[in-house]
Amino acid sequence: MHVDQALSPIPQDETNHSKRRGAAALGFDYVGEIAVVAAVAFMDLLARAGKLAICPLPAPTGWYAIPLRLIVGFGFMQHGYAKLARGPEDFINILHAIGVPAAVMVGWVTIGVELIGGLLVVLGAFVPLATIPMAIILFVAIFTVHLPNGFSSIKLQFFDAAGAHFGQPGYETDLLYLSGLIALCFGGAGPLSVDGLLGSFRSTRSRR
Repeated sequence: MHVDQALSPIPQDETNHSKRRGAAALGFDYVGEIAVVAAVAFMDLLARAGKLAICPLPAPTGWYAIPLRLIVGFGFMQHGYAKLARGPEDFINILHAIGVPAAVMVGWVTIGVELIGGLLVVLGAFVPLATIPMAIILFVAIFTVHLPNGFSSIKLQFFDAAGAHFGQPGYETDLLYLSGLIALCFGGAGPLSVDGLLGSFRSTRSRR
């Protein structure tokens, strides 16, 4: 073979083809790296989402009590205030109609328990003690008023120009209130509560 043949330049087409293959290889490597990074990020996202899919969530567990205290306590206080705003006599007359003995005394006791007991729950103060009369009121409401109406408390019957019309409420809401009170009794009133402060003070004294 002649020297000039051995040293002859590579055809332009082959050079361009080699460059294209090299660029394609670099492109595939770059895409592969992006795919690996995306897969790792996706797996990390799944791991983080997995922590949020099961309870307890990665947060101080005691904070669950605050929304429970607010909704249960405020709900009771609102019911007590509504009875006062409408006039206690209306509520007492209802108690007379359903055959509750000593309706006047029971009416005023119910209003007091709803207002004072609700406030104690909001403050997280003496929750197990406050739960006893509050639970009695709920059970009385279930068996004297709501039980014949079934479970559901929201019974949409029809809707017209005057708005939505609902049927008689069942005992669903009573059970929700009872569940909230029981959860607070066994799980604790949580932070920012009087019971929590008293418990910390008691544990500090016991360590001395």
